[in-house]
Amino acid sequence: MTDAAADSPATPPPSPWERERPARAHAAPARTPLSRHRVVEAAFTVLDRQGLDGLSMRQVAAELDVTVSALYAHVSSKDDLLELMYTRLFDGFEIPAADPDRWQEQLLDFARASRRRLLSHRDMARISMGHVPFTAELLPHVEGLLAIFRTAGLPDRIAAEAGDLISTYIDGFVLEEGMWQDRAAQQGSASSPSRPDWREMAGEMQNYFASLPEADFPHLRALSGLMVTDSSDERFDIGLQIILRGLASYLPDRTDSTAPDDTGPRN
Repeated sequence: MTDAAADSPATPPPSPWERERPARAHAAPARTPLSRHRVVEAAFTVLDRQGLDGLSMRQVAAELDVTVSALYAHVSSKDDLLELMYTRLFDGFEIPAADPDRWQEQLLDFARASRRRLLSHRDMARISMGHVPFTAELLPHVEGLLAIFRTAGLPDRIAAEAGDLISTYIDGFVLEEGMWQDRAAQQGSASSPSRPDWREMAGEMQNYFASLPEADFPHLRALSGLMVTDSSDERFDIGLQIILRGLASYLPDRTDSTAPDDTGPRN
């Protein structure tokens, strides 16, 4: 070793902040345990995005990033899942105690609330039409609805059919709205998807009806100015008025059997 080398200072080791440190390992976030609630929520997400025809157990599993077999620890089949989704719509929904002096208002409130719930998710009317509400969770709602009919004084035969009549009307009306929603989405319409603006087509349809040969279509021509003039909310309430007035005609005492004139839109 030369004297120069001996006199040279030793190279210091690298300082701590100069060392090449291994990347800090990031702990994987803990997975939220799979549950029936999460499966149903994922199913609603898929339903809103793809519709009932696109809803499958495989799609729900993909939404949750799990295998399809993992779902079967919480739901037994797609039909079971659809029933759970239908039941979920009624969470927090209560029918008030029957009041014979307000039975028609109570039915209006019930029908409007039911429509809002069906409109809250795509294709729920189709799911509703395929499931009867006679599960343990939904029987109290059926009982409450029948109580309104019977407390009002409707004959038992009419009361037994009235609930199904109103439910079928609600399902059918919302099903139609869903069809217009899909059509509006396909055509890029500016209308609210869940509540099509019937006025967009009113002028065209009214002009068409008015142009029909009077000899063949006298009634369509006469009513052309009144056809397709109302919003979905107004049309829904007018239909309810027709049903309620029909039910009221079966009351033993018809001195106050006219349905309440409360047909304003409901949000």
